[in-house]
Amino acid sequence: MALQRMDNVGIVVEDLDAAVAFFVELGMELEGRAEVAGPVADKCTGLDGVHCDIAMVRTPDGHSRLELARYRTPAAIGTGPRNAPHNILGTHRVMFAVDDIEDTVARLRPHGAELVGEMARFEDSYLLCYVRGPEGIIVGLAEQLR
Repeated sequence: MALQRMDNVGIVVEDLDAAVAFFVELGMELEGRAEVAGPVADKCTGLDGVHCDIAMVRTPDGHSRLELARYRTPAAIGTGPRNAPHNILGTHRVMFAVDDIEDTVARLRPHGAELVGEMARFEDSYLLCYVRGPEGIIVGLAEQLR
């Protein structure tokens, strides 16, 4: 059997409401919220006593989703500073195409977004930047230049 699609990317957060607000402001749509607990959650995660709140947000085209999860039990474990540099091993960013990068950054600032570096132009193709959002999540933004 072949791979069908990427269903979602999961991100564990402490403040679920702030994370949802950030990604909704970015332009994603809240698909729904749920509580997850019980034997299936324990088996799937390899943890005991899983009880978490999740929110699923999707891109406007419906093709990509993020699952934001706040663990009630067991407590989430921090792995280091929330302002880790971009070159840390493992998942380090989620990238989104946007219509207007400067407007997007301006709208995200009240939700705690800060530029990681600077906006940069890649040839005559893209304007790019990384912002650090809630929970230290790095979000890449790309505006295609016409």
